[in-house]
Amino acid sequence: MLNPDVDSLVPHVPFNRRTFIKAALGTGFAAAVLPVSAQTIHTDSEGLEAGEIAVRSGGTLVPAYRAQPKGKTHLPVIIVIHEAFGVHEHIADVCRRFAKLGYLAIAPDLFVREGDPMALPTIQQISQQILSKVPDEQALADLDATVAWAGEHGGDLKRLGVTGFCWGGRIAWLYAEHEPRLKAAVAWYGRVVGDRTATNPANPLDRVAELRAPVLGLYGLQDQSIPQESLEQMKQAIAQGPQVARGSQFVVYNDAGHAFFADYRPSYKKADAEDGWRRTLAWFKQHGVA
Repeated sequence: MLNPDVDSLVPHVPFNRRTFIKAALGTGFAAAVLPVSAQTIHTDSEGLEAGEIAVRSGGTLVPAYRAQPKGKTHLPVIIVIHEAFGVHEHIADVCRRFAKLGYLAIAPDLFVREGDPMALPTIQQISQQILSKVPDEQALADLDATVAWAGEHGGDLKRLGVTGFCWGGRIAWLYAEHEPRLKAAVAWYGRVVGDRTATNPANPLDRVAELRAPVLGLYGLQDQSIPQESLEQMKQAIAQGPQVARGSQFVVYNDAGHAFFADYRPSYKKADAEDGWRRTLAWFKQHGVA
């Protein structure tokens, strides 16, 4: 249950691998990625309404981090889908970056039912204890509820975009195959093939024929977790897919690995991240989101 009054009373304790404290959504970093890099980007909230809100999805209150320009309505909407570490400080910062450019940006906590990745000390534990338990259908329903919230709080759903990172990049592909109002999507190193399970019954590759919006896929050639062969499969499927799907594009950065946009991690590639961000903004503008 959300209780910002209680959360605000929690004293500040430095994060490290031996001590963890539940913080407000959008603050701090997961224990699994500490220590964070000195080059971590911080975007202020001046001129913005920013912070935690709650979205009702079925019988669950889903926490979400929202940022938007103060006092403005009819804003273009960007749904930001978090990576394996949940809605931590980096994801909140991405929302503020969009908000500074005039968007309503919102990142729902799609792990709220399964657990808190911030407390787990390794990525493997996050994968086993949380990621493997999140049903695709549930994540898409939570995104639907988030879109509805945005439409009721200053967002213009005729200008709707989505972007996601890593785990969220895969979900961004799936959402582009799910939401008919979506104008454009950007998937940062989201896998398009993988093992089919009860919670993940289909891959983005399986549903190319259902694509409702063009997707910009941003990938690293050195990413060992996403074989280039899988991207070639996706390209071929898209070329034979519906007209809207054929507008999709892939950019592969030669020197980048996984998580090259994550400025708080050693994997960060500044030049590629900045180029990907410019392409993201241009993509949304090109397709009528901005």
